[in-house]
Amino acid sequence: QVRLVESGGGLVQAGGSLRLSCAPSHWIFSINDMGWYRQAPGKQRDLVATISRSGTTKYADSVKGRFTISRDNAKNTVYLQMDSLTPEDTAVYYCNADLNPSGVRYDDYWGQGTQVTVSS
Repeated sequence: QVRLVESGGGLVQAGGSLRLSCAPSHWIFSINDMGWYRQAPGKQRDLVATISRSGTTKYADSVKGRFTISRDNAKNTVYLQMDSLTPEDTAVYYCNADLNPSGVRYDDYWGQGTQVTVSS
């Protein structure tokens, strides 16, 4: 069964940068919207950024001007460039995508999550 595989999390000092990547584990027929969400300890999972197949983006107010979402449709990969990180960005970051693995229908898929920790 196809999964979303994330990479790029880690520990960084405040003011630093990280780049997250996410791609399906297997070949798939098609992808619509892709995005990133995050969940801090004791809080709900919140939207960080989304990007449509055509490249239309949406960001949470808290990351506008600091984070950039992009995608490579040829590689079925979505990226999240995170700059000027603050301790408030510390969370588990989850990749999300609307996938059609075999051409039958689209379903919502989630990655396993990658930890981002920003030290002060």
